[in-house]
Amino acid sequence: MKNEYRMPPKPRNAKGKMRTVGIELEFAAEDGRQLAELVQRIYPGTIDRIDPHLFKIRDTTLGTFTIELDTQYVHWERPNKEEVPLIDELLPQELFDDILEAVGDVMKHVVPYELVTPPIPLDRIGELDELVAELRKLKVKGTDEGVFYAFGMHLNPEVAVQDCTWILNVLRAYLLLAEWLHEQMGIDLARKLSPYIRAFQEPYILKILDPEYQPDDEAFIRDYVKFNDTRNRELDLFPLLSHINEDLMQQLVTDELTKPRPTFHFRLPDCRLNDPAWSIAHHWNLWVKVEELAEDTARLKEMSRAYIEHAGKLFKGKWAEKVPAFLKT
Repeated sequence: MKNEYRMPPKPRNAKGKMRTVGIELEFAAEDGRQLAELVQRIYPGTIDRIDPHLFKIRDTTLGTFTIELDTQYVHWERPNKEEVPLIDELLPQELFDDILEAVGDVMKHVVPYELVTPPIPLDRIGELDELVAELRKLKVKGTDEGVFYAFGMHLNPEVAVQDCTWILNVLRAYLLLAEWLHEQMGIDLARKLSPYIRAFQEPYILKILDPEYQPDDEAFIRDYVKFNDTRNRELDLFPLLSHINEDLMQQLVTDELTKPRPTFHFRLPDCRLNDPAWSIAHHWNLWVKVEELAEDTARLKEMSRAYIEHAGKLFKGKWAEKVPAFLKT
């Protein structure tokens, strides 16, 4: 059965081109080379072995895919010969590669491989379904197959406009739907307990849901960083805000892993490649609901008022139970 991928209200960017989304899949596997060959078979291209646990598949019909063991400790660069003159005698390239490979072979049992797609036009996301099916046949291990497998799927949708007013509304919509999204996705306990998808805290949520909160770009960035001093949020804005104002973000944030890019970084979904019922489409379509709510400014304001009222109650029940009524009206 073919998966349906819904289009957001704004499918094109400010230049009129189809927006793109990059996708990151985390899972346990035995052999990075085998994964690279699988990608090459589906999307013909050239395999470039960077190191024993890092491969790029270049010049495919979709762009460049990356497969790597998700730890910096097996991807270090070879020492500079000028700094260490005897490096060739003491540690020839073959031995250096052997050490990298050995360390990676041990660590792949506790850290995942990460498969990163190129930015894919929204009308071509369905071309990844074959990749999911083939990974499933390869019997890679997903989030729910190990107690400590806090594996995620990250969606990196390109923004429609690089304007903080629109971005703020998307963030508002996400925060209003977050509890409900958790229930729709059935997030694994290992991921809930991990530090990688921390929820936004209520003081910040109430601040930005206030209809009087209408910051300019700089104020929005400063407030976001003040209340969110980590990139490990369910919806991480560090890359996007760095793209909008890199100088300001460098003043405010010391995280060297943040790379500027004009995309949201949606970190919430599990990666359950082993589960036949799991699909990229399901989680993508839930993201589209966020953008749909952001676009419906009247409903967004109505939900924001309801959330603020709900948060002020002593006995308030679950906000997630109130969300479907707003989505149906």
